Amino acid sequence: MVRIGDIELGEFPLLLAPMEDVSDPPFRALCKELGADVVYTEFISSEGLIRDAAKSVMKLDIYEKERPVGIQIFGANLDSMLRSVEIVEASKPDIIDINFGCPVKKVVSKGAGAGILKDIDLMVSLTEAMVKHTNLPVTVKTRLGWDEDTIKIVEVAERLQDVGCKAISIHGRTRKQMYKGDANWAPIAEVKNNSRMHIPVFGNGDVNTPEKAKEMRDDYGLDGAMIGRASIGNPWFFNEVKHFLATGDHISKPTMIERVAAAKKHLEMAIDWKGERLGVFETRRHYTNYFRGIPHFKEYRMKMVTSDASEDVFKVFEEVLSKFKDFQFD
Repeated sequence: MVRIGDIELGEFPLLLAPMEDVSDPPFRALCKELGADVVYTEFISSEGLIRDAAKSVMKLDIYEKERPVGIQIFGANLDSMLRSVEIVEASKPDIIDINFGCPVKKVVSKGAGAGILKDIDLMVSLTEAMVKHTNLPVTVKTRLGWDEDTIKIVEVAERLQDVGCKAISIHGRTRKQMYKGDANWAPIAEVKNNSRMHIPVFGNGDVNTPEKAKEMRDDYGLDGAMIGRASIGNPWFFNEVKHFLATGDHISKPTMIERVAAAKKHLEMAIDWKGERLGVFETRRHYTNYFRGIPHFKEYRMKMVTSDASEDVFKVFEEVLSKFKDFQFD
């Protein structure tokens, strides 16, 4: 049984990765319903929280149905991070996660995200201070290192564990790689196989098929898989992986009826949460994947991603259901 603190997560939990402008409450709720064991919020700026920036504060919203949920924060200033912990606690998450892995330049340039991989001592001291500042379990998401010459993830993970980190998720690329090339899971396995490690070690990066998740579990011995891009517009992926791990067989792909129902539910929840304009706009990124592989679909997809009124988008969903109801997905 894998645990984060006192939270039991099963034998090989699947975690929804924190993704900017993707892992909002509606999407997290769908993923939880369809097999995710833990979901994480979009990453939230500690500086934005303490300034009461509207966009940052909105990211603290949690639905009860998505628990257990982790709120992920990033920053490099100790005082700001500690003050943000107090704000985060008010939202009553189950986990506080620290982002030490975001490779985006505007984050890294401030010494936050993957930028902190240049200063491991700061990374450890920040984690220790946050652990001492909250009773919630603190976890970390990070990368292998800054570049190929500075991969010290075995030592880093051990030090983070020693100051109270309750789990670590490791993306199998360096910051220099960004998202290019293949993720390298071998160093993550080294972390797991370190005899001193006793906290869960989750792998992240390129888990885009059920077979990859099985490989991560069986060949690399990791405690669970954190799944990001493969879930966008495809919240069924978690159940697909679970079915494959349990049976060795692929579950049938969702039908058109199931896809339209999920897209409608997603849009309805997004509007309830963000309002009409933002709800319509920010759900668009998922439609290509919801309906990927359908021939002669461009006309409908264009309507979905250009309509500004939800009423029009719902009409397109009904048109799609009527025209493509019997389409078989591979």
